[in-house]
Amino acid sequence: MKRFDPTELSIPELHGYLVGAIGPRPVAFASTMDAEGRPNLSPFSFFNVFGANPPLLIFSPARRGRDNTTKHSYHNVKDVPEVVINVVTYSMVHQTSLASTEYPEGVNEFEKAGFTAIPSEKVRPFRVKESPVQFECKVNQVIETGTGGGAGNLVICEVVMIHVDENLLDERGKIDQRRIDLVGRMGGNFYCRAHGDALFELAQPTTQLGVGVDSLPQEARHSAVLTGSDLGKLGAVLSIPDETAVNEYKLTELSDTFISLQDRPIELLAALHRQAHELIGKGLVDEAWRTILAYNAR
Repeated sequence: MKRFDPTELSIPELHGYLVGAIGPRPVAFASTMDAEGRPNLSPFSFFNVFGANPPLLIFSPARRGRDNTTKHSYHNVKDVPEVVINVVTYSMVHQTSLASTEYPEGVNEFEKAGFTAIPSEKVRPFRVKESPVQFECKVNQVIETGTGGGAGNLVICEVVMIHVDENLLDERGKIDQRRIDLVGRMGGNFYCRAHGDALFELAQPTTQLGVGVDSLPQEARHSAVLTGSDLGKLGAVLSIPDETAVNEYKLTELSDTFISLQDRPIELLAALHRQAHELIGKGLVDEAWRTILAYNAR
C-alpha cells in the first residue's frame, strides 16, 4: 500500500484523501441566524449524530483550506447559539448544493436556492419546509480544533424538537429507510443515493454472541473461494453444527462430491468451498457450515 504522512501533504491533498475515503457522509443542512436576525442556510458533510441521551448532533463549518477564512454559519452559532439541522434528500440535493455557494454576508440562501423558510417552535432559525426531517437544536458548545486553514470547528448541538413528515413513517411509527431517500456526500463532486438496490439489511449483533470467524477451520479462513462477507455470515451463527449433523449431511448431500474427488483433496476442498459459497448466497448458512466441516469429518 502507498503510505502518506499527513505532515508532508498540502491541506488540499490531505483533505482529498480524507473525504475520498471516509464516506458516504450525511449532510447537515444547517439553518442559522446572525446577530441582526438575518437567516443563513448552508450544507456541511462533516456531520453526524453522537448520542441519544442527551440527543446530540455535531457538524463542523471548518476553516477554508485555501485562505483560512471562516464561514457565516460558524459566526452565527457563536452569536446566536441555535441551529436547525435539516436532512437532505435526493429531491432537494441540487438546491442544497446551490445553497453552498459563498454568497456575501447577509444574502438569504433560502431565497437563492428556492427553499421555503418556516418558523421553528423552540429556536429562532427557520426550518426548511422541503426537508422531511428537521431537528431544532440549541448549541451547547463550539470547539475550535485549530487556527490554520482546514481546521475544524465542532458545533455540538442538542436536539430540542424533531419534525418528521408522516409520509416517511411505517406502521410502527418508525422512519422507513426505503421512503426517506437520503443522499450522502462522497469525495470530489460525488454524492450517493440511499435508495432502491443500494439499500440492504444486516441484522446487528446484540446480546447474543456469534461463534466468530476464528471458529472456522484454518483452510476455510484462508480460502480463495469464500469471501470476507461469507466469513462474516459464518462467524455470526450462534452455534456450530455437531459432528453427527455434519456426517449425516456429508452422506446425504455431499456424497457425490466426495466420491468424484476422493483422490484429489485440493480440488475437493475447493469444490466444497464453492458449494458453501452458493449456500450462503441462498441464506443457508447452517448448511454451508456443514459443507465446510465435512472436509475433515470422519
